[in-house]
Amino acid sequence: MHRKRNFGFTLVELLVVFAIMGLLIGVVPAALSKLREAVVYRQTVQDMTTLLRTARQQAITQGIYTSVLVNPQTGLYGLEGANSETLDKSLHLSVETASIANRENGVQSILFLPQGGSTGGSISIVRTEPGSGVRLRVDWLSGLVTQEVL
Repeated sequence: MHRKRNFGFTLVELLVVFAIMGLLIGVVPAALSKLREAVVYRQTVQDMTTLLRTARQQAITQGIYTSVLVNPQTGLYGLEGANSETLDKSLHLSVETASIANRENGVQSILFLPQGGSTGGSISIVRTEPGSGVRLRVDWLSGLVTQEVL
């Protein structure tokens, strides 16, 4: 006896596939959003660390005073006289500097000296959602930039 084979999918198989697709469509955007925020956070910490170290190196090698300006209210930061970067909305910035380094309109600065020192201070970058963050410390004596987890 010869049996004929049927090709195709049953209704139950199709319903299972659609249910799985529906779950993926509901879960993937949320996961991608969290992934994006994590990438932005890590990139901002790396950019800020590089900015501070570049300012120190520029001050020493070129023999000039170099300032890193930070405005926690607007989220703008950068080297004085250069283009500023804007902090992502998912991050919070706080700055502690010497009172002599404070500027008008809430702008604070960390000044790097040609001899290698600085006015010192710290910049904290905190993720608003999970609340974790990092503090970048600038030593006043050596101008070295270090990082610590909050």
